[in-house]
Amino acid sequence: MGFDSIWHWLLLLVIVLLIFGTKKLGNVGSDLGNAVRGFKKAMHGDESEKEKTKEQLRADPPASAGTSTQDQRDSHESK
Repeated sequence: MGFDSIWHWLLLLVIVLLIFGTKKLGNVGSDLGNAVRGFKKAMHGDESEKEKTKEQLRADPPASAGTSTQDQRDSHESK
């Protein structure tokens, strides 16, 4: 006696509805939807932050390289 008949599934659905009620099941559904949306947003947010940091690294030279170049300029000007 497996759960291959539609009547078994309908009976199980009725029992679940009687135990939990429609309000709780609706809340579970909306909570699950919000969790999935949050997960997708976090996944896209991580990708965009990686792209932003790559672009920022290309645009901004490292601070140590800029400082040494400025020090070299200052030493050449003072001579």
